[in-house]
Amino acid sequence: MANRLAHESSPYLLQHANNPVDWYPWGEEALARATAEDKPIFLSIGYSACHWCHVMEHESFENERTATIMNQEFINIKVDREERPDLDSIYMDAVVAMTGHGGWPMSVFLTPQGVPFYGGTYFPPTPRHGMPSFEQVLVGVANTYKTNRTGVDQNGRALLARINATLPLQTEGSLDPAVPELALQALSRNFDRVEGGMSGAPKFPQPMTYDFMLRSYVRSRRSGTLEFVELTLRKMALGGMYDQLGGGFHRYSVDAKWLVPHFEKMLYDNALLARLYLHVYQLTGNTFYRRIVEETLDYVAREMTDPAGGFYSTQDADSEGEEGKFFLWTPEEIKAVLGPQTGEIFCKAYDVRPGGNFEGRSILNVPVPFGEVAQQLDLSLDELLKTLAAGRIKLFEHREQRIKPGRDEKILTAWNGLMLAAFAEAARVLQRADYLNLAINNAEFVLSTMEKDGRLFRTWKAELGQAKLAGYLEDYAFYADGLLALYQSTFNPRWFQKARAFMDVVLEHFDDSQNGGFFDTADDHEQLVTRPKSLQDNATPCGNSMAVKVLLMLAAYTGQARYEEPAQRALVALQPAMTQYPAAFAQWLGALEFALAPPQEVAVMGQPDAADVQAMLHVLLEPYRPNQVVAAVAPDRIVGHPALVENRPMQEGRATAYVCQRFTCQRPVTTAAALKGLLES
Repeated sequence: MANRLAHESSPYLLQHANNPVDWYPWGEEALARATAEDKPIFLSIGYSACHWCHVMEHESFENERTATIMNQEFINIKVDREERPDLDSIYMDAVVAMTGHGGWPMSVFLTPQGVPFYGGTYFPPTPRHGMPSFEQVLVGVANTYKTNRTGVDQNGRALLARINATLPLQTEGSLDPAVPELALQALSRNFDRVEGGMSGAPKFPQPMTYDFMLRSYVRSRRSGTLEFVELTLRKMALGGMYDQLGGGFHRYSVDAKWLVPHFEKMLYDNALLARLYLHVYQLTGNTFYRRIVEETLDYVAREMTDPAGGFYSTQDADSEGEEGKFFLWTPEEIKAVLGPQTGEIFCKAYDVRPGGNFEGRSILNVPVPFGEVAQQLDLSLDELLKTLAAGRIKLFEHREQRIKPGRDEKILTAWNGLMLAAFAEAARVLQRADYLNLAINNAEFVLSTMEKDGRLFRTWKAELGQAKLAGYLEDYAFYADGLLALYQSTFNPRWFQKARAFMDVVLEHFDDSQNGGFFDTADDHEQLVTRPKSLQDNATPCGNSMAVKVLLMLAAYTGQARYEEPAQRALVALQPAMTQYPAAFAQWLGALEFALAPPQEVAVMGQPDAADVQAMLHVLLEPYRPNQVVAAVAPDRIVGHPALVENRPMQEGRATAYVCQRFTCQRPVTTAAALKGLLES
């Protein structure tokens, strides 16, 4: 019989709906029963694309004997970390405090009041590698709860005190231009100068780190910075971490050479990486990077976009019960599709060999430049590239007939904001009208279904038919960032107004007036054992660092100190952390670069679709100019646009550009050439 999770919308929770465990979703019903029966809570947190979450389910949660112990001794709650980042943050901090490390599946034991007192991550079904079995943990915790409540309560209070400690962000001082250089020096000590990325394994993509490096390069032209980012991006895109047939990036590489990925595909990775590759394309003009951007975004458009306009969350690592099976090949399979001769060429180019490079089969990757392969095969490079391009199309079509990995079709506001920004920015740089349409459709969808009375919801799923869960700081900040990117691609004032309105909600409902910065949850959110406040960037930016970036952009657009001052205070306070742990504060460092520049505010006055205005926008938006904000509007239609465009008349009836800093403007110019000279002087 299905348990209570059968009524949920999260694919991760639905995966557990037929477990013999008497699972509850997080909510008042479960907490009330724990209190009434004075039972401890077993809280299990994971997500649908998590391989080890599936393993623990099969080993333990589907086991009748284990489920009997769980049902007798505990109130069992299952949580999707992607839907409830607040719970994930609180209890992950507790697990890290207890064990020194974290991860998923997360297994935490709580008092009926939600206070953590013991926890860990994956527990095996039998004792191994120094770990107790999950059943041993269950029995031990249940006995301790019954016989040593004083110790349980003391441990819980100590853990709460530890995770409640927060870094004050009200420090007085000023921005230090030496911080980015110190951060780069700290990062460089871990560079892998052969394979790119950071030394060792596993290798994570870390797009925010490399975006910070690009921003720093634009401002300082520090030698070697761009070269290292290029090395990393080429190695990633030519390795097995990139889907050579379908486009898009897997989560990370388990080895040091970007060959063997953890095969799930996350929306946020592909959003952040698409923008990163786009920026390198803008800086270098190398069409290799443009191809990766377009293949990645085309993958999202094809496989990760709901007909209503939202973007799905993840694709699983597993298919048919095997990790990566959908993406693996043998020489025989390839030759059967392409024919013996073409198949041999393709196998040579993409490292498909007898015995394989992963569990007997092969992950497509490009270990040798195609030019060298062409020489080895006595082909011209052009002939080889045409053969490989045709082969990729045929193999992709063949692969489409396989059983695909599972897809998590819930739509998360924060992650949609990241992808909205990627499509909007790529649309204007690459002149892709289809990307712009996808971006606009996404904004229309989110604002019509995931916003009510000016407040955002966290998640939406077609089967549910409506959005649910109050939005978190990252939902507001990420989506506001996406809307500002869309404004700079359309100059429709609606998108600017909405971005500003969402950040006004952040200032009103998320502000930590005592310590500075912002809480992850609003002041009218469900009361939990603590109010989480995340400061470190992880696989995605933290809500605070993205909020700081967006507030700085709004300050540049509006000239209003109420946006700039909280952002500046937070940056000043975190500068020591940025220099010591730059990889954990990469988005903060990017925001610091923006503040240190300081940003150029550019108003282009004229009909936005006129040729002379378009020429100016081409100068502004085609190159990588991370330290600018742009507004474009006809002088008689400025209502709703940023204050930047106020009192900026056209000169002699011609398109006119005003380049300003802190609303102090240089002499207006009326040609694209003059504007380019002004920007580069």
